Amino acid sequence: MRADKIYLVGFMASGKSSLARELGRRLGWQVEDIDDRIEAREHRAIRDIFARDGEAYFRAVERMVVQDLLPLRHAVVATGGGTFADTVNRAALLSDGAVFWIDVPLATLMARTPLDGRRPLAANRAQFESLLASRLPAYAQAHVVLDGARSSIGELADVVVDWLGR
Repeated sequence: MRADKIYLVGFMASGKSSLARELGRRLGWQVEDIDDRIEAREHRAIRDIFARDGEAYFRAVERMVVQDLLPLRHAVVATGGGTFADTVNRAALLSDGAVFWIDVPLATLMARTPLDGRRPLAANRAQFESLLASRLPAYAQAHVVLDGARSSIGELADVVVDWLGR
């Protein structure tokens, strides 16, 4: 698959934003972060969106942002942790570009995720684990799986760039 757009999917704290920035630098492509776009569109933090309007509202805005990004080419898009779990978003991403899942084990994700309220769906560790388990089948539909547990951002970028060059 030749691709002129990359989508990075995976659970919160998997490294999607960091890898997007590195790939954008290496490829000379535009970098977009769906969570950043949502915050800019709403003029408030994601935790405030969840607190005031709830997850359903957040997901509706997220779908609009995904649609806004579809025309872009030569772009690396860091998705939110739940973006790819949505069937409409997943279909759009899979048909629009190359989708890479950064697969990171639960223990590593938990160690990387603070319980300070910045991530609304990470407040409860049992819920965190259940949420990850519920999203794994969606993530597994990505075109390529990246081993986020054993690789640095630079090494992951090497894998993606090599894959694009095939």
